[in-house]
Amino acid sequence: MTQPRIVLEVFSDFVCPFCYLELPELEAIRARFGETLGIRWRAFELRPEPQPPLAPDADYLHDVWQRSVLPMAKERDMTLRLPHIQPRSRLAHEAHAWAETHSPAQAERLRRALFRGFFEESLDLGDIDALMTQAEALGLDGHDLARALHEGRFAQAVRDDQHQAQVLGISGVPGLRFMLDGEHAGVLEGAQPRRQLLLALERLFDLMG
Repeated sequence: MTQPRIVLEVFSDFVCPFCYLELPELEAIRARFGETLGIRWRAFELRPEPQPPLAPDADYLHDVWQRSVLPMAKERDMTLRLPHIQPRSRLAHEAHAWAETHSPAQAERLRRALFRGFFEESLDLGDIDALMTQAEALGLDGHDLARALHEGRFAQAVRDDQHQAQVLGISGVPGLRFMLDGEHAGVLEGAQPRRQLLLALERLFDLMG
């Protein structure tokens, strides 16, 4: 199968509302460009150990949600609720990497379930049993996922993504890295409007001739 010449790498965290809010914009550009564009999701843990997770009732969170998250959710016709927990996301990233070894379609289904579960139902992304339940609800092998998480099979893959983001200078998510023919072609940080993504991609397609 021929690989697309233009690839968009999406560095994101499952506890980042702006990463979830970028989903419809990414879906729109995928529909626009089809197989000529590749989209790859990469792990970026916002608060890896030993950094403490955010306090669920922190004033900072309530302020950001009122000023930015909820207005953007309304604009993009999405339902988000401020979670009443703030778990570490490392295991959720490992679960996503596990799903990717099965198929891109299964990884996409699990990715959506984890985002939706956290931002609509306060799913505990740091709990193996909760992740296992999500996988099984999608028809995946939850017991294999649990074993993979207990064994740390995909921990290095998550660390590698995190390191790559640091090399690229990405400090906020979503971090969107554009690549043309395997070469770095620019980075955008933050939840981008559809028009901005289209403009960036059209410039790259123009370079292709």
